[in-house]
Amino acid sequence: MNLRFGSKRITLEISCSKGINIMPNYKINVNDQNYEVEAEDRMPLLWVLRDLLGLIGTKFGCGIAQCGACTVHVDGKPTRSCVFPISQLSGQNVRTIEGLAEGVNLHPLQKQWIDQDVAQCGYCQAGQIMSAAALLEKNTNPTDDDIDQAMVGNYCRCGTYNRVRAAIHGAARLMNTQVISSTNEREA
Repeated sequence: MNLRFGSKRITLEISCSKGINIMPNYKINVNDQNYEVEAEDRMPLLWVLRDLLGLIGTKFGCGIAQCGACTVHVDGKPTRSCVFPISQLSGQNVRTIEGLAEGVNLHPLQKQWIDQDVAQCGYCQAGQIMSAAALLEKNTNPTDDDIDQAMVGNYCRCGTYNRVRAAIHGAARLMNTQVISSTNEREA
């Protein structure tokens, strides 16, 4: 199995009782990094991210796209990576929770998640944040109904839904303030 990160290539040898399987190579872009991975065509994106690329922020929850823990962005759309086969990724960009921040600067949602003390066990939080980020990319001033609709299918066993909503509203305010500040700086 070959894994390519930029110019570095890692080769893993796997033996099987029926001989060597030759799997296709896929060139993918994850968090603005190009990778080349060798994987079975039906391998879910979740396992490519976690097992082949070592990006473990995206979680396995149910395996049937019902809980939202595995949510990532594929070309900006929230996507359940546990059921999205690598073979369908051709030419699309993936963003995971690891790619949401800009360097050391947390995304406003990540800041608000901390400020609002949203996480309890934290297991579902990456998927929750990625769904919320997709909402805020389209709607920078969401209502409670907008938030509820965008977050359908993201389950939190700890029941932190009110704090999730508060964090999304807080992030929207931060994002709108940043836009106003940068507009004022350009006009000055």
